[in-house]
Amino acid sequence: MTRRLYHDDAYLRRFDARVVALASWKGKPAVVLDQTAFYPEAGGQLGDRGKLGNTIVVDTQETDDAIVHIIEGDAPAVGASVTGELDWARRRQHMAQHTAQHLLSGTLLDRARAPTASARLGESALTIDVARDRIPDAELAAAEELANDLIDDDLAIRAWFPSAEELASLVLRRDPKVSADIRVVAIGDFDFSPCGGTHCDRTSQLGTIRITNSERYKGMTRVTFTAARRGRAELFARDQVLRALASQFSCGPAEVPAAIDKLRRDAESAGTELATLKSRLAAMVIAQLGDAPRVIAAIPGDADLVRSIAAKLSAAGRDALLAASDGDGLHVVLFRAPGSTLDCGALFKQLAARAGGRGGGKPERAEGRLTGPVADWPGLVGELVP
Repeated sequence: MTRRLYHDDAYLRRFDARVVALASWKGKPAVVLDQTAFYPEAGGQLGDRGKLGNTIVVDTQETDDAIVHIIEGDAPAVGASVTGELDWARRRQHMAQHTAQHLLSGTLLDRARAPTASARLGESALTIDVARDRIPDAELAAAEELANDLIDDDLAIRAWFPSAEELASLVLRRDPKVSADIRVVAIGDFDFSPCGGTHCDRTSQLGTIRITNSERYKGMTRVTFTAARRGRAELFARDQVLRALASQFSCGPAEVPAAIDKLRRDAESAGTELATLKSRLAAMVIAQLGDAPRVIAAIPGDADLVRSIAAKLSAAGRDALLAASDGDGLHVVLFRAPGSTLDCGALFKQLAARAGGRGGGKPERAEGRLTGPVADWPGLVGELVP
């Protein structure tokens, strides 16, 4: 059994150890030591990284009978003495976010009646799955506020192996997953949880906890949060985005939502006005196309205008075989009138075979682009449609 130095001192960054075995983990070389400060992935917390002498440790995992340090490069010899050194910035963040998960799990239970089912403290997201569906925002906000109040209170955090008698006297937030050597992590007198992970010494070291999202997940609620250095980086990045938006809108950061709402309303108004103008333009173009039951024409305009004209012609009982130049070819829109025998989809296939292009549709409507040169659109269609 490897002695777990992180149980004695979670802040131990360097240590000396002896190589007792070489192993492998999913095909990668690994080293087993007689003692280690490297934490193996467990309980939602990722495994530590760092160095053993000049050998890089890329991950730490636990098997049934050993802690294995997965390495890159040459492995030290069995019996060799090595100095281990943690990637401390990464471990420090992992300690903080694990402690933050305990604290937030406790406040979610206290303020939202939402017991934690599982947690994942990953590289890209920190999540807690709680056994309650549809938690109101107000209750999530209350849990977040209580967590930050406890951070401000600078509570002491203790991790130890209580005696059976002491363990029986503790009110644990969840049941232990093991029956012997049960380690408990206490956050002041607020939260007592069985846990073998690494944690901070005091709640103030978490800085802040922020819930960034919540969503329904398998009949439960998945709460995404951030904390400590990671939280600062994420919140500072969002602040920079907000300030940049404020600069673009020539307003204060707090006024950005109102500025965006005004921009949205202006865009909706402009869109409505544009649609009205396009409808009027379509009517004016139709007036110039005569009254034949089948209209074959090249329209100067964009695809939306041509589509609008075709729809109006079809609604008026006229086949519409229209095209608009988009610079690289023709955008073709084919609509048939009710009762017409024209097969728009079949016609487009013939057009694409003749001039090259992509698209298609059904008998009543087809659309696509012709990529080859078409100097005479009405003439080309006239050759294919009797």
